[in-house]
Amino acid sequence: MNLNLILPVILIVGMFWFMNRQQKKQREAQQERQNSLEKGSEVVTIGGLHAVVSNVDTANKTVDLDAEGVILTFDLAAIRTIKPKPELTEQKTAVEDLKPSEENTEKITDSDNNPEK
Repeated sequence: MNLNLILPVILIVGMFWFMNRQQKKQREAQQERQNSLEKGSEVVTIGGLHAVVSNVDTANKTVDLDAEGVILTFDLAAIRTIKPKPELTEQKTAVEDLKPSEENTEKITDSDNNPEK
């Protein structure tokens, strides 16, 4: 056979193999996201709606989302991202941050404001 015919066939087969591999990874990632959904998770849909998961129905492959008091039902495939839960850290009170330290305080007296003659 001619080499000019074999090389394009090998390239086309290779392209299809790589495309199929990428699609398989994307399907697995989407399936993993769908399986990790739980009540209270914050999500973003493919339409850009930011909401909180109210209920997950794996039998019907639907999810109920609470968007500021409005319950909407979507397919599980409509979930684009799941927002990470914020880590709870100890917060300092703002009042303590505003207190001046006693070491660096200077007292202002009336003599400092009067220019000497």
